[in-house]
Amino acid sequence: MELTKVNDTPIVEDAVVIGNEVSSDQFIHANTVTVSNKELRDGCIIPVFSKDNESTISHSQYINTTYQTVEKFFGNERILEPAIRVSHPIKGRIPEAMGKPAKELLEAEKTLYYERMAFVMELPGIKDSVGGNELSLTVGGVRAYNQENLYNRKSEEKFKVFVGFKNQVCTNLCVFTDGAYREIKVRTLNELSFEIFNLLSEFDPARQFKLLQSYGNYELSESQFAHLLGKARMFQHLPVKQKAELQPFPLSDTQVGTVAREYYHDEAFSRNDNGGLDFWKLYNLFTGANKSSYIDTFLDRGAGCFAFMQFLTQQVAAGNNSWYLNGKF
Repeated sequence: MELTKVNDTPIVEDAVVIGNEVSSDQFIHANTVTVSNKELRDGCIIPVFSKDNESTISHSQYINTTYQTVEKFFGNERILEPAIRVSHPIKGRIPEAMGKPAKELLEAEKTLYYERMAFVMELPGIKDSVGGNELSLTVGGVRAYNQENLYNRKSEEKFKVFVGFKNQVCTNLCVFTDGAYREIKVRTLNELSFEIFNLLSEFDPARQFKLLQSYGNYELSESQFAHLLGKARMFQHLPVKQKAELQPFPLSDTQVGTVAREYYHDEAFSRNDNGGLDFWKLYNLFTGANKSSYIDTFLDRGAGCFAFMQFLTQQVAAGNNSWYLNGKF
């Protein structure tokens, strides 16, 4: 497989990922399971647009295209084999097995594809340290067939792609608002590769490291942390007009509960001896809680966590009174 350029546009042909060391698959939990790229390629059928029977871009093709585009962009950098997690299996059977009891089905008579898929691939040679934690550059993507109209004719398909960093201490992903394309619409692998290439070109790792490192300069007291979580729980129930005037809080009520629990118990990011919590730890409590998101909301919430932390940092640096904190530092 080769990746070439025509008029500066990456052109990707069919690809097969060959890797050795595999990226960590603990970047998301929820109701997902781990699969290999080979399983996706050889063991899953490919959904089609029902009105014209045109094939969708398969999960495996998406992963391979991303891998090869990253490989081209970063040259000689080592790329770990992608870690892939899937959910919402759609099971079926071949026509010859019609009416056969499920328990009697042979493996060759079963069909399967996964409605939702997320993957990451790490570049361990591009790294830095924040708050004593080593972070490595990570590229990944999300695909959810439930967001496609498969009952119609073939149209543009939707993909989500991101570039950010993985915290080696906890496998939390740092996904940035300007490091994520949360809705790419393409018809071909060539178009998909072009969009991924653009994202990588626009991303500034040094700037993001600098922003993350600045989080260590700010700290919440125990009472401010408690006030923040209380307001976070209230946010979802505010009147529409008031809600629209505030910075959105990205996590669910259940995830806010996870943040509260880990404030006391997380081995790496729990409170300090005085009960305080710096913003780097707070951000990691947020991204850790985000691991329980479903695949189709995972990326949006991850980018939302970064946006929310940037909002808090700017408010504190300017000495403003925030609704979420209700008081100056």
